[in-house]
Amino acid sequence: MSVNTEKVGNQIISLRRAKGLTQAQLGERLSVSFQAVSKWERGEALPDAGVLVDLANVLETSVDNILTGGEKAVNYRGKITVSDMKEGIACIERCGRLLGRDNLIYRCAVEGINEKMNTDIEECFKDERAFECFVAEAVIQNIKSGSYVDLTDVKNNFKYEHFRNIVLDYAKKYGVK
Repeated sequence: MSVNTEKVGNQIISLRRAKGLTQAQLGERLSVSFQAVSKWERGEALPDAGVLVDLANVLETSVDNILTGGEKAVNYRGKITVSDMKEGIACIERCGRLLGRDNLIYRCAVEGINEKMNTDIEECFKDERAFECFVAEAVIQNIKSGSYVDLTDVKNNFKYEHFRNIVLDYAKKYGVK
């Protein structure tokens, strides 16, 4: 993680002021000089590791919140690709071919998807646009669950602009950069 000292300084200023503390009062609570606090706030230096936990406690926040400058740190649970999502949807269709469309396992999977999504997934196997709609939904569900997707991958691998834009909007909403 790259630490932006200016953002850290601005975050310390904001939190200190919200607590109604002067630089001298904050320094006194941390056993450091007000000049040290001033350097942090100007982005000229970072608090020593030994001071960070106490600083976070005094300002009633977390060390992460200070070091990220108040920006939410995003922790992805994994990376997905659009092609993996396409393959995943296509696998459902392949199950029907391999097991048989009347096979109980395949029928239960299809009926479960259709019921939960209020749709007919078998129709997407015959319609390119409907198929891409399911791919977009698969990408969105993964983003919502904390997965990362490269935005260039999204831009390059959706044929239909409508679905591409929907996925990009969700990615932005969930902090994917």
